[in-house]
Amino acid sequence: MELYYSFSMLIVLASLFAYINLRFLKLPSTIGIMLMAIFASIVIRFFGNTLFPETTHKLFKLISEMDFTEILMGAMLNFLLFAGAVHVNFADLRQQRLPVLVFSTISVILSTFVIGGILFYITPLFNVELPFLYCLLFGALISPTDPIAVLGILKKAKVSKALETKITGESLFNDGVAVVLFAVILQLTQTDDAQISLGSISWLLAKEAIGGLALGAVLGYTASKAIRSIDDYIVSALITLSVVMGGYLIAHSIHISGPLTMVAAGLLIGNYGKKVAMTPLTKDYLTKFWELLDEILNAVLFLFIGFELLLIPDFETYWVISVVAIFIVLIARFLSIFIPSLIVPFKPRLTRGSLTMLVWGGLRGGVSIALVLSVNNGVYKELLLEMTYFVVVFSIVVQGLTVGKVANRVLVKPVRKVSVPEHV
Repeated sequence: MELYYSFSMLIVLASLFAYINLRFLKLPSTIGIMLMAIFASIVIRFFGNTLFPETTHKLFKLISEMDFTEILMGAMLNFLLFAGAVHVNFADLRQQRLPVLVFSTISVILSTFVIGGILFYITPLFNVELPFLYCLLFGALISPTDPIAVLGILKKAKVSKALETKITGESLFNDGVAVVLFAVILQLTQTDDAQISLGSISWLLAKEAIGGLALGAVLGYTASKAIRSIDDYIVSALITLSVVMGGYLIAHSIHISGPLTMVAAGLLIGNYGKKVAMTPLTKDYLTKFWELLDEILNAVLFLFIGFELLLIPDFETYWVISVVAIFIVLIARFLSIFIPSLIVPFKPRLTRGSLTMLVWGGLRGGVSIALVLSVNNGVYKELLLEMTYFVVVFSIVVQGLTVGKVANRVLVKPVRKVSVPEHV
């Protein structure tokens, strides 16, 4: 009953904020909901105990007791990744396979160490002590671009299909690398005698990535075959739901990447399955079903992100270094894209406009917050949480609201006026 009560409150608030945004603010849905949740959090922090103490106490209890890491990483992320992958064209992704592979692996690792290195040398200037391993930990959790935020914002931005595929593909695949890096560094921070080597990290990455992709491919192919043998859109929808929910349980039990499992399964069903296994009616219903589920879960997720503000006990201590962290993350994002583009023979080469869009369109979101909340309570968690929250909010609000304008400025070539001589 307590779980039902909690989710009921979240759905009611999400629908209320979504209505207000659509009726009055007219912002992108996820951004509008998050901003209203942040505003509500500020009001509650400063005036809640005076104006409505009982409601404030219940909301604080609801947010603090919810395991955001488990809810997002163990449940919502699987649905959202599958829903996003179902709509990705595999032919477009195959054309951009080299940049997607490089940006989702090498760039994540490079960004982690750039952020960790800069942060380690800058924090003492602000009278903040953060050990190098914790600087790397922040780099690992903030480096992956968030597939949920990226997919939601790119729907509104007018960019080329090739660039959209690069950004979307990277965001779908980089979670596996980031989560493994984060887990390894977190283990190093918690014990002095952790037996971690380059070989063990490489094996862990290979097992997570290859295992997840292989399992997803098997699930997607099996589900497509099952859907092909029937002609019923209701049963087909149930089959896809079972792929997501059952697939995560299998991936979790054999310790492989759940996110990559969902991506592979979604790609296969969204391409092979729709092409050979579905009637037009089934295809239409499944597309609308997953679009609706995607929008509902996105609304709840960004409501979560907004209300996570209530978990930060004090903004006065670390707000300066948190603002600085925004610029560090942007610099690291630029270097992690620019350096590989100089070395790897991309065809065609990245233009300055594409590089700008890859940097500015690399949004951070719920995955980073879920990872930082999974860090054990200690002397550095408050700093890590506050820096993460500042970066995520800036990324979603500022970068998310301006990515379309940036695309128009750096990608659209101005039309040159041709002067026509006057005839006398």
